Amino acid sequence: MMRHANMVGAAFALTALTYGLTRFAYGLLLPSIRAELSLSATAAGWIGGLAFASYCVGVVLAFTLVDRFGERWITVLAGTAATGAMAIIVVSWSGWGLGFAMTLGGLSTGLTSPPLASAVARTLSHPDQVKANGFINSGTAVGIVISGAAALVFSDSWRGLYVAFAGVGVMTTLWLWRTMPPRDTKVVVEKLHWNDVQTSGAVNLLSSSFMVGFASTAVWTFGADIMRDEVGFSGNQIALSWIALGVIGIAGSSTGALVQYLGLPAVHRLAIAMMSLAVVLLAAASAYSPLAFIALGMFGRGYIIATGVLLLWGISIYNRRPALGLSMPFLFVAVGQTAGAPVFGMVLDASGSITALGAFSIVMASGARFTAAKKTPFRECRPYK
Repeated sequence: MMRHANMVGAAFALTALTYGLTRFAYGLLLPSIRAELSLSATAAGWIGGLAFASYCVGVVLAFTLVDRFGERWITVLAGTAATGAMAIIVVSWSGWGLGFAMTLGGLSTGLTSPPLASAVARTLSHPDQVKANGFINSGTAVGIVISGAAALVFSDSWRGLYVAFAGVGVMTTLWLWRTMPPRDTKVVVEKLHWNDVQTSGAVNLLSSSFMVGFASTAVWTFGADIMRDEVGFSGNQIALSWIALGVIGIAGSSTGALVQYLGLPAVHRLAIAMMSLAVVLLAAASAYSPLAFIALGMFGRGYIIATGVLLLWGISIYNRRPALGLSMPFLFVAVGQTAGAPVFGMVLDASGSITALGAFSIVMASGARFTAAKKTPFRECRPYK
């Protein structure tokens, strides 16, 4: 894998940019954004939902275009969209402008994963693919750590923070252009058929992905708001909790090793249980505030492991089309988040945080009902030629 370390590093950086900075930093900075733009929780939820909906569009576009244009062009487009989104956020003075920016940012996130999965499958051997995919996936957690640390520095200016993020986006995009492989002219572009999607294990994979996405919006979109309004955290305390989420989440890069040791079903259920318990602990933090740090750290670890499991699970059952194997579970995670963000916002406005968090913890736990077969094989990815 060392021969392709530069490419894997650029892929890691793009994941940190689009997922950690462009997509999930919105939840961290939402209290300040809501205060300045006078947004209700319902409006904030709909804006978050727009980002998740455009993510779905991005996944579909990336999957259908990656063979036609190659990994380099699609990843550069993702980096450019992320950079543009954060630049627009800087000059947004209403919910409409913010909604447009978050929609563009969500699109960039959707464009990220399929070409990265394709590049890894095309350039690395099977043992290195598992390690590389786990490492790249942990870029989300590193991006979250960076956003939390930057929030401590730019504690009084979320616009200044997004200026810095846009600068990171420019550098990452240039790195991608230099390191991502160009289009393989030998690849024959094949149309996607329904039979390609209908495969053994797909129903459980996609159902669990939806449940994880739906329930995770409790933390990703509204976690910071709840810590400010219900727990009484300051901006710096919220940023520190976000850093805890990312730092502990980085341990999720070992998902591949955990799956090889414990098996995919056990690791999947463990990750779901961690996230469900984390949502309960966030609700309990209103009575004992230190629980919020534990809750976010546990959630971060569980989420990175869960998405890593979904990635490995998807690539395993769609082993002939690795981009599809990654796109389908991540697409359904985003569909769940698209639905979950506005629903949580409405429940929060109507019934309060305890009810909303309790309900979403139950939804998260129900995702463990859908898991992989005990003998799900981990085969080498062989893209169509």
